[in-house]
Amino acid sequence: MRRSVKFRLIFLMSAIASYWLGFQFLPQNLETDNSKHLLIGFSVLYFVLLPLLYWFCIIKVGEQKLWKMLLIFSLSSLMARLSFPVEVASYFEFIAWMRYPIIAVLLVIQLFLMVSIVKGLWQARSLSGDPRVHILDTFQEQDDKKRSLALVMASEPASWYYAIPYLSRNHTAAITALRLRSASIWIWLLMIVSTLVSAGLAYYFIEPWSEIVAIIVSSIISYSLVMVTANYRISKNYSLYRHQDKLIINNSVWGFISIKFADIADVELGEYNRKEDKEGLHLGYGDTSNIKLTFTQPMTYFGGLGQLTEQVDMIDMQVSEPQLVLECIQAYQASDAEHSSSETLSDCESADMPVQLDSSPQA
Repeated sequence: MRRSVKFRLIFLMSAIASYWLGFQFLPQNLETDNSKHLLIGFSVLYFVLLPLLYWFCIIKVGEQKLWKMLLIFSLSSLMARLSFPVEVASYFEFIAWMRYPIIAVLLVIQLFLMVSIVKGLWQARSLSGDPRVHILDTFQEQDDKKRSLALVMASEPASWYYAIPYLSRNHTAAITALRLRSASIWIWLLMIVSTLVSAGLAYYFIEPWSEIVAIIVSSIISYSLVMVTANYRISKNYSLYRHQDKLIINNSVWGFISIKFADIADVELGEYNRKEDKEGLHLGYGDTSNIKLTFTQPMTYFGGLGQLTEQVDMIDMQVSEPQLVLECIQAYQASDAEHSSSETLSDCESADMPVQLDSSPQA
């Protein structure tokens, strides 16, 4: 397990345990000194220790942007509003009042999302690749926040694009395939059943409290069937392909990387033990990889549906036919070198510069 993933799990488990303990042990009111001590302790936990842990595990180790610290402070404020004693929880009432503008903003976003989905689906008819890759090409020079939002918006049409075979009929053919468990039809069927069962359980447990909320939550869970199907079809058919001057690698629907062929410094075939390099980015299942790519500069891997980024200098993969990947990269680099050479010759001729050819007699 890579160091960044390990620390994300550490933070996630710590946050869940901290908030759970808060709901279990924080008193309803401040009638005793012990209650005040508990309040001080959990306040430090919520607003000092957890943000520090988030900064170290996510921002520093995970190499995320500092503005994402707002997420943990917002989450801690919400938990404080729900778990702190009544006398103090009222100071976090702004979280409750914020629900009205948040609902309004969400409605606007939903309307915009519906328009963007329809527009994205219509445009997807003629696309030859992942809509997220086209968005990435458009926003590659933008800052992290704009690119992150753009990838969120692109994930929805991308899911439909891959889930419906008709929409992805013009997709570029794969070079070969990553060996992913999610490419198995049995895993796909298991995920479908799990999703439907989760939707049913959500409705069953929430319905006594609110039938409307139960319908909304179960509908959202059921809607993820589109992504589950897209995950299967990407893993099976489109995990590794060429898009213009780039090599696109889809680690199922959850992560992808776009690599310019010109930025690939070296390609090695062989058997690489992943236990010897726990910090590397390994794609495909198994204890070993059969191909390794080294880059001339750090490349960005977009995990977590494009929201968790990592800078990598090399990746190794377990693919079905590694020789095809090597041949594709070599063919592109050879044609690119030939094209560059012809352009140089053309520039020399257009500038009326003499071109020196070696006319010395052969031995």
